[in-house]
Amino acid sequence: MLLLTAHTYRDGPFSEAAERLGIEIVKAIDMPRQLADYWDVSLGLDFDRPDAAVPPIVAYAAEQPLAAILAVDDSGALLAARASAALGLPHNSVAAAEAARNKYRMRQLLTQAGVASPPFRQFTAGQELADVAAQVAEHVGYPCVVKPLTLSGSRGVIRADDEHELAMAVNRLKKLLDSLIAPGASKPFLVERFIPGLEVALEGLLDNGRLHLLALFDKPDPLDGPFFEETIYVTPSRLAPATQAAIVETTAQAAAALGLQTGPVHAELRVNDNGPWIVEIAGRSIGGLCSRALRFDAGDLGTSLEELILRQACGLPIPSLGREKQASGVMMIPIPAAGLLRRVEGVTEAEAVPGVDDVTITARLNYRIVPLPEGDSYLGFIFARGETPGAVEAALRQAFGRLRFHIDEEIRLISKQ
Repeated sequence: MLLLTAHTYRDGPFSEAAERLGIEIVKAIDMPRQLADYWDVSLGLDFDRPDAAVPPIVAYAAEQPLAAILAVDDSGALLAARASAALGLPHNSVAAAEAARNKYRMRQLLTQAGVASPPFRQFTAGQELADVAAQVAEHVGYPCVVKPLTLSGSRGVIRADDEHELAMAVNRLKKLLDSLIAPGASKPFLVERFIPGLEVALEGLLDNGRLHLLALFDKPDPLDGPFFEETIYVTPSRLAPATQAAIVETTAQAAAALGLQTGPVHAELRVNDNGPWIVEIAGRSIGGLCSRALRFDAGDLGTSLEELILRQACGLPIPSLGREKQASGVMMIPIPAAGLLRRVEGVTEAEAVPGVDDVTITARLNYRIVPLPEGDSYLGFIFARGETPGAVEAALRQAFGRLRFHIDEEIRLISKQ
């Protein structure tokens, strides 16, 4: 069973991998049951209410036994853990799933385990700004980063270099949380010291607590704020072998600290003179369409990341965890401004760049697009392969330079009554 959101990018890659492997997929989607019936979806569940969502999964499994339950995005991780526990299926513990989902709990456990972690404090949206500023000044320090506890993809993450910027960041995050969380509900957020350094992303697979490295991505564009919109990922990493080994070891320690034992792991780290620091670690695979940049095993097409994950979950043999020999990369195309996306030009020219495999525009024309920190998506993705990481990075940049996005400001109609 795949736990999916209605707008996820991950449905297609997992469904295609399951078809190649001969695995029957059942889709449970985060939507009301009545809407699921209308769209002929097997199960419509409220992922935010796992106590109510687990019984329908158990009832389904009584009629159609399940080999595994997988959450492909962060939103379904806790439900997958609880449902798997109820059915006796292999999965990470509920406590580990909660820790990987909640940035404050994650920081607590990393600190307790002695994994390098910056000073941090948790606050709520209802606290007075003066109280927040006083505690940040005393316990966290500047520059700092304001974060929501559960959103992903750098959504709502804002850097502040002083008390004035902190107030602006907190107010901006409060507005975002108010738009997403029901009135009266708790709206906690985290403030932690900014971690300087180069940023990398690690893709791995856990087997009985042992971390197997699948890929280590460099992020060549600086991510220093005030927002943290990711763009280019390139693998293999160009960092020194000793530094790469330290990154893998730190990630393994972080996974152990949270209690993660099995399945995919996606970690973001910063590397500076004091070594690797965990920014975040999640018990899921890389998001968006970025997994298309990864191929494993031998053969003409190789094995996809989703195939590896499904093989492990269903107890099938895994032929190889070795990545292809070619360098590869992906660029998440950033949204430059809010408005209505009217047209996209230059896709054919971008795809003609040597080394570029594909340019996929995922944003829909004539629909509203929103950049970070409020937005939660990209305009699309560019994929490239080459003999070296440098060649891949150059191809991605050249292809992006050929794209042209036409965005109109929204026209808001105000009723005169």
